[in-house]
Amino acid sequence: MRAVLQRVERACVRINSQLFSATDQGLLVFVGVEKGDTEKDADILLEKTVHLRIFEDEQGKMNRSLADIAGEMLVVSQFTLLADCDRGRRPSFGRAEDPEKAKELYEYFVRQAHQKVGKLATGAFQEMMQIELINHGPVTILLDSRKMA
Repeated sequence: MRAVLQRVERACVRINSQLFSATDQGLLVFVGVEKGDTEKDADILLEKTVHLRIFEDEQGKMNRSLADIAGEMLVVSQFTLLADCDRGRRPSFGRAEDPEKAKELYEYFVRQAHQKVGKLATGAFQEMMQIELINHGPVTILLDSRKMA
């Protein structure tokens, strides 16, 4: 699984211009599921996401995690994280998991996150969404469960 973490002051998802979900200080997490990913990949990715020290302490150092600050999380499915742009000018998405299996693993990730994060919001799987965010920093981190295993 791959994820893009963005440290945010706030973020929200709109579908058809209507507010769907929103969070305040914490992380916006875009999640992509790759063929062959399992619940173990989701667990690895979630553990790293919740405990990665990317929030500032009193001295302005990145020493606190989402868990430490009791931050919020917005999780959005994004298969385009698996884009292969090595050849030609059109991305290939052959490494992205089939939608049915990807949805199962995305929903597993969300269920597990509910147990670890005080306030959790989500996007809607396979919907066209508009994402709004105020990036804090900016701080953007790329994670890949296969590189952390």
